Amino acid sequence: MNDLKGRVALVTGGGRDVGAAISRTLAEAGAAVAVNYHSSKDEAEAIVAEITKAGGKARSYGADIASLEAVRSMVAAVKSDFGGLDILVNNAGLVLRKRFNETTPEDWHKQIDTCLYGAIHCCHAAASLLEASGHGRIISIMGDSSRVGESGLAIGAAARAGTIALMKSLAREMGRSGTTANSISLGLIESAHEQGWVEANRDKLVKAYAIRRLGQPSDVAPMVALLASDAGSWITGQVISISGGFSMV
Repeated sequence: MNDLKGRVALVTGGGRDVGAAISRTLAEAGAAVAVNYHSSKDEAEAIVAEITKAGGKARSYGADIASLEAVRSMVAAVKSDFGGLDILVNNAGLVLRKRFNETTPEDWHKQIDTCLYGAIHCCHAAASLLEASGHGRIISIMGDSSRVGESGLAIGAAARAGTIALMKSLAREMGRSGTTANSISLGLIESAHEQGWVEANRDKLVKAYAIRRLGQPSDVAPMVALLASDAGSWITGQVISISGGFSMV
């Protein structure tokens, strides 16, 4: 159903955890995958090697998405290497857990520059290519705190809530070209957090979920593939929660 043969996908933060699962799944569906990284070059190159060994197409691209010029250069390179761009997955993010009154302007800028401006930069650089494809897809990944709030995550939640508004606005603006834009908001993905902290707090954390377990990257990637495919062509402007029942609004 999720046939992506002939499509080109760019996954930011595509070499680790949820991003790696998304990169693999899109490649398995037939897409050529541009795996973006900032500091995780080895992980990104390992995912590329895994995809190419399995017969798929992939390349890694180093870029700090907080920099518009870096993003523009990356998107230009993807177009040069693969001929265009059909799917943009805004997965990269930076969230610092602190009480709001203990945060600093430096904390604010780090999170907003990556989580909100990063999505803006990628969408702006990719928009013309996505619209030209006739079936462009934008999928932004974030924590469920962006919808329901969470103590200690005020700045990251605010930045990601801005991304939700960006997706809804682009869904309206770009829909006439066949381009969709959606958000996926996640509960706690176990592998994305320091394992010592997870184990120390597992019992308490699990009780917050109707389905009594924490999330895995494999819980997320299939929904991304669906939204990226023709099967998702009439889904746009939505916020889809994959959270094990953490929130039900």
